[in-house]
Amino acid sequence: MKRVKLTVAYDGTHYHGWQIQPEGDTIEAELDRHLSELLKEEIHVTGASRTDAGVHALGNVAVFNTQARMPVDKIAIAMNTRLPSDIRIQKSEQVPETFHPRFCRVRKTYRYQIWNRPVQNPLVSRYSTFYYYPLDAEKMDKAAHYLLGRHDFSSFCTAKPDRPNHVRTIEEISVRREGDMITLQITGDGFLYNMVRIIAGTLLRVGGGQMKPEEMKTVLEAKDRSLAGDTARPEGLCLMEIEYLDDVDGKQRG
Repeated sequence: MKRVKLTVAYDGTHYHGWQIQPEGDTIEAELDRHLSELLKEEIHVTGASRTDAGVHALGNVAVFNTQARMPVDKIAIAMNTRLPSDIRIQKSEQVPETFHPRFCRVRKTYRYQIWNRPVQNPLVSRYSTFYYYPLDAEKMDKAAHYLLGRHDFSSFCTAKPDRPNHVRTIEEISVRREGDMITLQITGDGFLYNMVRIIAGTLLRVGGGQMKPEEMKTVLEAKDRSLAGDTARPEGLCLMEIEYLDDVDGKQRG
C-alpha cells in the first residue's frame, strides 16, 4: 500500500464544488471515478480544500491510497489523458502513509479578481467577478491591511456549528489594480467557510464608497457577520497554492 499526493488544477465553472454531492458533477467525483478506472481498484481521494461550486484552483491537494504498481509519477500523465479538459493533475508524488492534507501546518494563498468597468469582458468572465461601478483600489488595499495578523474572523465567515473556532492568521494581503482588473491576494494559515468571498464583498463596499477603509477594523472587532459585506460571487475566486510548512513525514521544517 502506498499513499499518493496529487496537486490539482481545475476550472470550477461547471462543477458543484469539490466535495461529492447527491446531484451534480464535482471535482472529487471525477478524480475518484477516473483513478478507479486507471488503477483497477476502488479509489477515494481526500482533498485539502473543499472549494465551493464555481470556485477555481491552481494548486489544490488530494491524497489517496493504492496498491497499484504503476509508478507514482506516471499517474498524473495517465490521468490527464482521461480527465475532462477543465481538470488537470499538475503533479503526482508518493508521501508517507501518515500524511494528511488537512491536518498539517499550511500556508494557503487565494486570489480574488474583479473586472471593474461598465462593460463585461467575455474573455475574463469565467475567472473574475464583474462590477459595473467605479472602485477605488487604493482604499480597498488600505482597508484590507486591517485584517493582517491573528484575529477572530467571525464577521467574515458563514458559521458552521462543527467549526466553533474562528481564529485565523492572515500573513499577507493586498489589493492591486492593473487596467480594469482588480486583484485581491491573501495568504494565511487557513480560511473559514466563505471567508475570502466575504472579505471581497466587504472590500467592494469600501471601493464603492459605502464604507471607509478604517471601518474594516470595526467590522473585524465586532465579530458580527451582519456588519460585513455580501458574500462575493464564486467565479472570481481561485485557490492558488497550498504550501506545507512541515515535511510530509510530519517533522517541522527549520
